[in-house]
Amino acid sequence: MSSIPTPLSAMLVLLILLPSAASAQLAAADPIKKALPEKSIIMTNLDIVKSTYEGKTSEENGKNLQRFITDDTLWTEAAGFPYAGTYQGFTEIEKYVFARLGSEWINYNFKVEDYVATGDKVVAYGTYSGTNKASGKFFTARVAHLWQLKDGKIKSFEQFVDSKTIKDAM
Repeated sequence: MSSIPTPLSAMLVLLILLPSAASAQLAAADPIKKALPEKSIIMTNLDIVKSTYEGKTSEENGKNLQRFITDDTLWTEAAGFPYAGTYQGFTEIEKYVFARLGSEWINYNFKVEDYVATGDKVVAYGTYSGTNKASGKFFTARVAHLWQLKDGKIKSFEQFVDSKTIKDAM
């Protein structure tokens, strides 16, 4: 076998290398891309909602949630749910929802199955699960979360859930 490249193999190498070299040169020459810090990437509404579920840890998810909530954000837990009500701003949401979930349940989790996004609305749906600390009972429940966003911030959250299975576990 010859070590001299054939015209076809030389063309393939050029086709592979030229686009990446050209895009690297364009990126280096683009003053806007060069001036913007890497973290200033604009997130879509879907990206924002995903960041509240898909972090490496619950703490990361919580920090992302807090980052996108305003003092005017309305958070509605479904009627019949143990923490039913509408809460405003992160302080109320943390106190009346997340602190209780953390203190009353073991491994309370929302496993997202999928998302549906259109305009300023994002729906995340899947399954809740967890074990109640007081009763020791495990549950699963189907759930959907409706998020409304505006200008990169969470305007509202509404929960839709089969609350009976959760209450039966308490």
